[in-house]
Amino acid sequence: MSLTTPLSVQKLQTALHDKAKGSPNFRFYALYDKVYREDVLAFAYECCKANRGAAGVDGQTFEDIEEYGVKKWLDELTQELKSRTYRPQPVRRVYIPKPDGKQRPLGVPAIRERVAQTAAVLVLEPIFEADLQSEQYAYRADRSALDAVRHVHKLLNTGHGQIVDADLSGYFDSIPHSHLHLIKMWLEAPVEETDEKGNKHRSTRNRDEGRGTPQGAPISPLLSNLYMRRFVLGWKKLGHEKRLAAHIVNYADDLVICCRGQAEEALAVMRDIMTRLKLTVNETKTRVCKLPEEKFDFLGYTFGRCYSPKTGRAYIGTVPSKKRVIRICEAISEMTGRNQTLLDQEMVVGQLNRTMIGWANYFCLGPVSNAYRAVERHARKRLRQWLCAKHKEVWPAYNRFPEASLHDVLGLVRLTKRTSSLPWATS
Repeated sequence: MSLTTPLSVQKLQTALHDKAKGSPNFRFYALYDKVYREDVLAFAYECCKANRGAAGVDGQTFEDIEEYGVKKWLDELTQELKSRTYRPQPVRRVYIPKPDGKQRPLGVPAIRERVAQTAAVLVLEPIFEADLQSEQYAYRADRSALDAVRHVHKLLNTGHGQIVDADLSGYFDSIPHSHLHLIKMWLEAPVEETDEKGNKHRSTRNRDEGRGTPQGAPISPLLSNLYMRRFVLGWKKLGHEKRLAAHIVNYADDLVICCRGQAEEALAVMRDIMTRLKLTVNETKTRVCKLPEEKFDFLGYTFGRCYSPKTGRAYIGTVPSKKRVIRICEAISEMTGRNQTLLDQEMVVGQLNRTMIGWANYFCLGPVSNAYRAVERHARKRLRQWLCAKHKEVWPAYNRFPEASLHDVLGLVRLTKRTSSLPWATS
């Protein structure tokens, strides 16, 4: 659900942004009172509610707050912030699986903290947005991961064929703490996690080491952009961009440096700057890639040599990476497992369509036909298996569930019909 920013909040943000843009050296001293402004906190609450999300360590849900009374709840939060008696609760830690089999830690702040952090973002983001670099594409209005992909593609086709494919270890865990009091309290809040036996454990590593921001907190994207800005700005101000003809493209903790040559030197310089910033380069995943002989992945796309299906001509382009194709096929398999046979077929097909269309909306650059065919073929196979299990038919049941009926009768989306109108990456 898309929310419209209230006019009063828009006016505040515009005024802050214009001042920051027009007076780069201006220091903003009186911002704290804007965070607990009634309209700002109320909109922050609506933003958090729209994002839903699980409860924090206190177990409080949005339903609990609605029953208690939103205005009363917000008034109490306002008073705590205003009187400076506000103290954040510990962050609940959960783990989600990563494609490489490892687990990514996510922090789940209590709703109270999420609302306060979102209010701070509403006030601070317009100021810092004016100072972020054009090479940074994450968490910014009118910018997207696809824009970053297009930028890399353009650089590759203008002679920047040597790539520093960089990977940072635990980027969000490495960001040094700000000295702004409110933000520092959020950064230093203990982390609580539950072990396999149900026992709760609290850690104060962030506070003890003076670094780290819980990935998943509303304030984290802003802080990650601000810290990466230091690297991008340093790279340019120290003259490395011009000297090495090496251009950075950054999205959150994903980073490539596109060079006309001297990529090895660019990698060495990048390591040095990252060390100074107290960020860790993952040496096992960071490498120099030279096109067109080699390929590299960035933001789900594989960049490298492609061939025109009409002329056979070779060119540098993008295709959805094998990892991303495998990942959506695994998601389709989960949706059509035997444990899902009690669901209505309309619900299952609808879920498949939403997943596939969302995936294809992102993977729309370059020659995507092969990837679309693979995903569509897997979806048909899995849907037919699911129908056989649901209706106790013997696999493969082509007569009862022919390919055409899966699409024309049940409504399974045909991704391959979308390719004729897609914007191929030829810029």
